[in-house]
Amino acid sequence: GSDANVYPPMSTLLESQGIEIIEGFSPSQLEPRPDLVVIGNAMSRGNPCVEYVLDNNLRYTSGPQWLQEFLLHDRWVLAVSGTHGKTTTSSMLAWILEDCGYAPGFLVGGVLGNFGISARLGESMFFVVEADEYDSAFFDKRSKFVHYHPRTLVMNNLEFDHADIFDDLEAIKRQFHHLVRTV
Repeated sequence: GSDANVYPPMSTLLESQGIEIIEGFSPSQLEPRPDLVVIGNAMSRGNPCVEYVLDNNLRYTSGPQWLQEFLLHDRWVLAVSGTHGKTTTSSMLAWILEDCGYAPGFLVGGVLGNFGISARLGESMFFVVEADEYDSAFFDKRSKFVHYHPRTLVMNNLEFDHADIFDDLEAIKRQFHHLVRTV
């Protein structure tokens, strides 16, 4: 994958997993032609890779949509949402399931102390995901968490955040209302 401002602990973790990180966004990274390009929410129109994808009619999706289609669609998703504490709560939930012998999959925004990694497929139907309200991609302004369709939802707390995309607390509440309707 490619990104800007790559730094530890995630850069170290990805390297330890044998995942090559390419800094910057050169269209040459898209050769040979990929089957699918996952476009993160930090990328927007004007980004050389985004423009190459669009100009060459490459198939693309957002990260949250990819996660739903390829990993979550047939799993028991436990989504942890809220303004604060998502990583800690997700980590605790994954560890509780692990300690009970369920070997869950998980995707969390930090390195989980008990696992030493931030993501794994798991061996059971359970999948813990840190469910963020930030938008999915430049072409999908819905909150990431609406893609996850959880069977179990944890909502830690809610306050005004992400002033770059939300006007006020009411705008954030609307997104959480959409999330609750997906359970």
